[in-house]
Amino acid sequence: MVKTIRGRIHGKTVELNEDFGVCDGEQVEITIRTLPQPTNWGEGLLRCAGAMAPHWNEEDDRILDEIHQDRKQDTRREIPE
Repeated sequence: MVKTIRGRIHGKTVELNEDFGVCDGEQVEITIRTLPQPTNWGEGLLRCAGAMAPHWNEEDDRILDEIHQDRKQDTRREIPE
């Protein structure tokens, strides 16, 4: 029988999330594969926020301000009647 069940390691003990369905004392072979820790959405962004702060200068502020002003301009054309 091959079955995948998740659980947690506590020292030399593996605590399974559900019953494996084998008799007590029966020999089994276990392959362990660690799973990545779940993260909250946006956590990666918060970790990297400010990463460029030591390299930021006034020219970067000017460029971002120029982009912001360009986006605020009305680009719609008048429709002739």
